[in-house]
Amino acid sequence: MHMSDALITPVVGGVMWGATAVTATYCAKKVREDLDESKIPLMGVAGAFIFASQMLNFTIPGTGSSGHLGGGLILAALLGPYAAFLVMASVLTVQALFFADGGLLALGANIFNLGFFPAFIAFPFVYRRIVGSNPTMPRIVTGSIVGAVVGLLLGALGVVAETALSGVSELPFSTFLAMMLPIHLAIGVVEGLVTAAVVAFVYSAQPEILTRTSRGSLRGLNLRPVLVGLLVAALLSGVAFAWFASANPDGLEWSIARVTGAEEIEGASAGLHDSLASVQEKTSFLPDYAFPAAEGAAEEDAAWPAVDAGTSTSGVVGAGLTLGLAAVIGVLLRRRSVRRPDRA
Repeated sequence: MHMSDALITPVVGGVMWGATAVTATYCAKKVREDLDESKIPLMGVAGAFIFASQMLNFTIPGTGSSGHLGGGLILAALLGPYAAFLVMASVLTVQALFFADGGLLALGANIFNLGFFPAFIAFPFVYRRIVGSNPTMPRIVTGSIVGAVVGLLLGALGVVAETALSGVSELPFSTFLAMMLPIHLAIGVVEGLVTAAVVAFVYSAQPEILTRTSRGSLRGLNLRPVLVGLLVAALLSGVAFAWFASANPDGLEWSIARVTGAEEIEGASAGLHDSLASVQEKTSFLPDYAFPAAEGAAEEDAAWPAVDAGTSTSGVVGAGLTLGLAAVIGVLLRRRSVRRPDRA
């Protein structure tokens, strides 16, 4: 559900950038208030896991479409909503800048759609109320599925609203919405099952992580099993499992195709759109998660699984960049929280 710049105008893109910036600033303030050094590695590793997991598109049977993990609910369950939003911003920024996945103008909207709704709506009002303070497996599974569906449907609604406000006439609001919601409902069920599996693993390895998300501090907990498990899963996903990703268009592309007959639409080709496209072309050294020289060959060869060194390299590099960026954010916020009392 990564929007391209063609789906959004500079005005709407700027508004969503502003909304995301305000949310991120508030989240940084809240994280800074109670962040301890023990949570920083989890922020980095969780971000790497979400990056790699988003490379694994899964087929939605009977539709010709595919979906991939959003991951916002997983991050909120492990880190709390504030840190989750910042880590999701790290994931999507790395994807847009270095892999040309999602537009730079649309980056604010993508972060908001994939980060805000799971972290600040689905997690506190759905997932946490179902799972409660004494989690059980039935509650974890139910809360994960319902929460993932709610978060993803709200994100899909956000995409439709943003394209409508941008005046994209090829995508009429009601018609586009009628395509986006059902397919993302199906994707959300799969995401919920994956979320339940990840949360169940964390609960078995270190259950207190899930009960401390609202307090921020993980001091005193043995996080090694969780960190190792998520890191191994990230490496396996990025290096090998991504070869088995579905080649079908994702839910957004599928919906656009059902409405317009093409998976992409032509957007504005002047001004800010062109400038940002030029910037992205220069920064994305592994566009489409492949070596640049291999892009054309990848389109010609429809073999599955798509065993490709460029994909594996992208998985490792992207996961590493996301881990580093999320960890740096944590370190900077931690330093500011430590220094603040000294100035008082």
